[in-house]
Amino acid sequence: MPTTERQHLLGTTVEQFSAFLAEHQEPAYRAKQVFDWVYRKGADSFEVMSNLSKPLRALLAEHWDIYTSTISRRWESSDGTVKLLLEWSDGANSECVLIPEEDRNTACISSQVGCPVGCHFCASGLSGLERQLTAGQIVEQAMRVRQLCERPGEAEAKPRRGPSRAAAPNHDGRLSNIVFMGLGEPLANYANVVTAIRLINSAEGMNIGARKITVSTVGLPSQIMRLANENLQINLAISLHAPNDELRRQIIPWAEKISIDEIVEAARYYFEKTGRELTIEYILLGNLNDQPEHAYELVRLARKMRCNVNLIRYNPVPGLPFERPTSFAAHKFVERLRERGVNAHVRKSRGADIDAACGQLRRASRAGKSTADARR
Repeated sequence: MPTTERQHLLGTTVEQFSAFLAEHQEPAYRAKQVFDWVYRKGADSFEVMSNLSKPLRALLAEHWDIYTSTISRRWESSDGTVKLLLEWSDGANSECVLIPEEDRNTACISSQVGCPVGCHFCASGLSGLERQLTAGQIVEQAMRVRQLCERPGEAEAKPRRGPSRAAAPNHDGRLSNIVFMGLGEPLANYANVVTAIRLINSAEGMNIGARKITVSTVGLPSQIMRLANENLQINLAISLHAPNDELRRQIIPWAEKISIDEIVEAARYYFEKTGRELTIEYILLGNLNDQPEHAYELVRLARKMRCNVNLIRYNPVPGLPFERPTSFAAHKFVERLRERGVNAHVRKSRGADIDAACGQLRRASRAGKSTADARR
């Protein structure tokens, strides 16, 4: 007998699901009932959907999957950060992270398996790009992180790593924010990422406001301008990491083909079309891009855009030759920006004890142990 091709519910709109039901002589309102079970009540199987008939539940179970991943590893940090390594049916892995704060719970999710950009300081691209994540797999990561907020004891995996004294998520137990800052370049998986954003934002889906969703890109001008025309009020962050083309080419291979001027032009277009102020992300690498002249160059760039600057002190990756800047160097860098009118701050590092840098958890899993273990 032919094998039934299974579909992924988390990558499906309510309209698409309604069309499937219509093909099987089921009323359209059943689609909203199913979506309510999945997105409002957190159902992970059709069996629990008590207001559906048993034949319908059997039909859905035959044709559809709600979740398609397994949680192969879970790391908890002493600062409350929780990182999951998900394994997909083809054996590929991706990472997602819960970052709890007093006023929000943020899911940091991946857009690709691996990364094609190959930034020299980053663990994400050390093995290159394996494949794209589907829209459903992207949404599933956000849903897995939401489970950590709502049912913190249920998203377990073995072995469990990291200290057990992790802080609880914020008081209301809701996932409030999504950032595409995990593995991969989101705008190099454009169609799947935009579809996932619409599902996450949809009232029938995760119902997370567009202004609570941030896409981080290394800076692909044509895709940035295309995104500006999607009629989405999402936030855009550009991973600049250097204030001039020469230095940027030393640490970001794709900078050989894309100039900072092109990125600035696309960023200006994005603001003009959406009215959303951008964020410039800048990883401070000790004694490389954290000198006074770099701060002054970054000021001149920031003045060309409506943006704020988010500085990140580098989390060292074993085997890579880059250093974390001192607290004093980071302080002086942000001070130089602020003195010249740039809205800048240093982002607090999270999860340093659980391989927090993007790609480290997946890399450590492949190596058979965590670098956190190695420090014990």
